[in-house]
Amino acid sequence: MEKIQPKVFDKIIEIVKTFGDKYVADGGLKRTAVVNDLRNYDEALITALVNDDYINKHYFKKIAGKDIFLIDQFEDMLQYRDYWETSYTKYENQIGLTSGGKYLLEQEDVVLDFPFKDGVLNAAMSKEDMAYDESFFNEVIEKDEIDVMLDKKILTNATKFDEHGQHRVTNFNDENLVVKGNNLLVLHTIKEKYQGKVKLVYIDPPYYFEAKKKEDTFKYNSNFKLSTWLVFMKNRLQVAKELLSDDGAIFVQISDDGVAELHRLMKDIFNEPGKNNFINKITVKTKSPSGFASVNAGVFETAEYIIGFAKDKSKWKYNPQYIESTYDSNYKYYIKNINDDISQWEIVSLNDYLPLLFGYDNKNAFVNELGKEVFEKKMGDFALENSDSVFRYTAIGDDAGQEIVNIRNVSKGHKDKIYIVERENHYNVIVQNGQEIAFYSKKIREIDGQKVPSIQLSNIWMDTPYEGIAREGGVTLKGGKKPEKLIRRIIEIASNKGDIVMDFFGGSGTTAAVAHKLERKYITIEQIDYKENSPWNRLKSVISGEDQSGISKLIKWVGGGSFVYAELFPKNMGYLIDIINSNSIVELKAVYERMLHGSDTQEKADIDFRADLNKIDWSRGIEVNRKLLIKLIEKNQLYYNLSEIDDSNVRELISDLDYNFNKSFYGEEA
Repeated sequence: MEKIQPKVFDKIIEIVKTFGDKYVADGGLKRTAVVNDLRNYDEALITALVNDDYINKHYFKKIAGKDIFLIDQFEDMLQYRDYWETSYTKYENQIGLTSGGKYLLEQEDVVLDFPFKDGVLNAAMSKEDMAYDESFFNEVIEKDEIDVMLDKKILTNATKFDEHGQHRVTNFNDENLVVKGNNLLVLHTIKEKYQGKVKLVYIDPPYYFEAKKKEDTFKYNSNFKLSTWLVFMKNRLQVAKELLSDDGAIFVQISDDGVAELHRLMKDIFNEPGKNNFINKITVKTKSPSGFASVNAGVFETAEYIIGFAKDKSKWKYNPQYIESTYDSNYKYYIKNINDDISQWEIVSLNDYLPLLFGYDNKNAFVNELGKEVFEKKMGDFALENSDSVFRYTAIGDDAGQEIVNIRNVSKGHKDKIYIVERENHYNVIVQNGQEIAFYSKKIREIDGQKVPSIQLSNIWMDTPYEGIAREGGVTLKGGKKPEKLIRRIIEIASNKGDIVMDFFGGSGTTAAVAHKLERKYITIEQIDYKENSPWNRLKSVISGEDQSGISKLIKWVGGGSFVYAELFPKNMGYLIDIINSNSIVELKAVYERMLHGSDTQEKADIDFRADLNKIDWSRGIEVNRKLLIKLIEKNQLYYNLSEIDDSNVRELISDLDYNFNKSFYGEEA
């Protein structure tokens, strides 16, 4: 496999050539010789390195006015073993749990190491971008490249959507935000503005699939597919953590494939020494074993998982949630005269009392004529309608308050007498014969506008059906949508009205739509233009009130609100699309010439510094050269950086509206 030396190696060779063949042989670097002399603090070598601007910038740190050589980091870089095509890494090419660089068998503390963990994966997710192999930008070796790639970007086509339609804007006032562009780059673009302000992040990322699938949305570097996916996730989760408020939380949805590795990775990122910030792993039923889908060799897969972590669990607050339950037949006692004095209460069994109400002598007569199901339904209806008078007996433990325990013990000697323990700021405890009288009303809550029996939400969710959601929100995204009811639950668990909710895998816009309806602020990011199924189109129907699907009717949604839409300003991305869309070698050559020299409407392309332009052989055909040109394009220059906005050539490409919007968004004066 071809191995490519990083830029820094070329720079080091250039520096040490002045020492003759001491550090260079056959055009390559004698890394061992360099490392040995560094360890011996060779004055001549270190002086040569410190006098080079590039090395000084990245491997020296100024402390108290003195330049300190980061020799360990420099040595790590020199000893990187493998260079995989356009990527380099110091981690071994295997996946394992390690601590302090040693594997689990050797140490007790655990973190997850995997191939290319120290890399940054840009990973554009559109169909067009799938045509090229992603580079890993190594965080140590290629710091210049990463700094440029992750710098703030210029935003264009800033448009506000509200009840009056859409109109261009020049100001941004912390409104709901929808950004089109690569999510890693957008996250870094908005990081400074939103750092520490996001209450909830929910993402439904492309899943890592152990087996290749026809419609797999993540196909980069398939030889290291899991490690590729882990790098992809690591880069984004690290930024998400910075964006979260101290009392914020993140929830990530994932399938069986990769769930264990993702959980381990999130522990590595979100846990702190001595502090476990894990919230829960929720199992969600996504489908039923019916039809052709259920024909497989093993147990039918019906679940996905949502892994939750807090930024700081000691500050995160859970909003209790309840779901509808069935009638609990243990609530089988009824107080006929609840409004009378407690000493006069008349208690009967519902099994005896209910048949009399319907003209039957007893339960058996009722069941024999109408059936057991009808009887249980009538019991449930009666208990719901009379929940303040229907109760069950529950045990009183020794850990209850002393007064309650004392009354419990006394009441056992007076079986027919009812006692009451009045408590300030708590419900009164009613005791009979050593047991508490627990009223059914405590289980009754209003859910979606109806009073129903309820139970506290667990970490197994079977009541957020995926069936019938194909047209929710008026958009269609096969295999990529989540039910609004599911997203509502997560948002209500971890945020309140006015909080910021973020989804940087926006998809069809479910998270943004639900956040909008629930009166949260939101940020959503999506690179792919799904045309009429794009999140910005879905949000327009939410604002107009036309969207009455999903949770709209449950919460009586009538419309309103607004959001601001913007795009990252494309640079090399334009050439990339032209290359992909070329239909002949002639068209491809024309794109190549524009890349080299520019045109009236485009600046010349930024070419990867590792590219050898002499290797282009047009006789090899369109597909070979299409791939080669794609590799030539500098992927960290796909969009214009904000630092270029006042450059005269760039300024000519930007409207005054967008120029002023950027100044407002980034808090600068126009």
